[in-house]
Amino acid sequence: MIWDNKYIKNVYFEKLIKIMKQLLVLFSCFVFSQQGSLHTLAFYNVENLFDAIDNPNTFDDDYTPLGRNKWTKELMEQKVRQLSNVLFSIGNIETKRPPLLIGLVEVENRTVINQIVSSEKLKPYDYGIAHFESPDFRGIDTALLYRKTQLKITHQKAYALELVDLKTGRKRTTRDILVVSGYLNQHHLTILVNHWPSRRGGKVRSAAQRFKAAQLHRKITDSIARKHPNGKIISMGDYNDEPKDKSLQWIMKKKKEKLFYNPMLAMAKKGIGSLAYNDRWYLFDQMLFSLNWDEDSSLFVIKTEVYSPAKLRTQRGRYQGYPFRTTFRGNVLEGYSDHFPVYSIIGEKKD
Repeated sequence: MIWDNKYIKNVYFEKLIKIMKQLLVLFSCFVFSQQGSLHTLAFYNVENLFDAIDNPNTFDDDYTPLGRNKWTKELMEQKVRQLSNVLFSIGNIETKRPPLLIGLVEVENRTVINQIVSSEKLKPYDYGIAHFESPDFRGIDTALLYRKTQLKITHQKAYALELVDLKTGRKRTTRDILVVSGYLNQHHLTILVNHWPSRRGGKVRSAAQRFKAAQLHRKITDSIARKHPNGKIISMGDYNDEPKDKSLQWIMKKKKEKLFYNPMLAMAKKGIGSLAYNDRWYLFDQMLFSLNWDEDSSLFVIKTEVYSPAKLRTQRGRYQGYPFRTTFRGNVLEGYSDHFPVYSIIGEKKD
C-alpha cells in the first residue's frame, strides 16, 4: 500500500469502513435473531416477463415467437427459473429464508406469476399472490407475493392512474398502484406496489405524469392512515424518479408534517443505483416507510440495500457492471433484468 498516495489511502479506508459496516449489520442481525424474528421485504422490476402468447388487446408483439425478440415459452421458463433463484436469495444471508413479501413489476399476467411461485425454489414456501390485470397498453402489471403462513391478507385493491398522452392529448393507460393490507402477527401492514410512468419523452416533459402518480399515492396513504392510524405502511416500487426528485419528495411530507422516510436517499447521494443508463447510475427502485416504523420497538427496519451480486451484473464489454439484461435491441442475452432488486430487513421482537 502506497500510504503517501492520498487517493489510494482514501479508497482503502472507504472500502474498509464499508466492510466493517456490513459486518456490524450482519452481527446485529445474528444477535437479534436470538431474541426475535427477521424478515425480508423485497422489490424487483423483472423486465418484461411475458408469456410468449400474443395478446391481441396489448402491444406485446415483441415478446412472441415471431416478434422482435423471438420470445418463446422455453425462454420464458428459463427466465422464471433465474428470477426465482434470485428472489429466493434476497436477504437469505441475514434471515436464512426467502422474503416475507416480494413486490414485482413488469409481469404480464397471472400465468407468469404462478410460474414463479410454483418454481422449485419458491414452491416449498407457499407464496400467495395479490394481482389485478392493469389497463397498461403493453399489458404489464404490478403484483405482490407473500408468505401465507406468516402474513394474513385482509384487503387488496388496484388503484387506476388516469393520464393523458403528452403528444395526442388522449387518455393514456398505465400500471395501477397495487395496495395490499394484512397482519404480521399483531402488526397491521399495508403495502403499496408502484410502477410509475416512464421518462419517455424526457425527464422534464414526463415529470407531470409521475407527479400524478404521487398525488394518487398521497390520496391512498392518507386514507389508509385515517382508517389504521397505528398501522404501518410500506411503499415499494420503480418510481422512475430518484429520492431527491419532486415527485418522491412530495409524498414524503404534507406541509410541514413528515409522512414517510426514505432510507435510500443517502445511497442516491453516494451514486448508488439500481439501473444504469449512459454511464450513469439511477436509483429508481426504492423502499419507503411510514414514520411510525421508527416509533415502535417491536417491529422496525434494520437495513435497506440494493441487491447486486456478481451474477446479476454484465461481466464484460461496453456495459460491464450494468444489470445483466434478458434482451437488448432484439438480441436475447439470457440475463435477468435491466434493474437490480432492492430489499429491507425488518426485525420483529418476540413478546
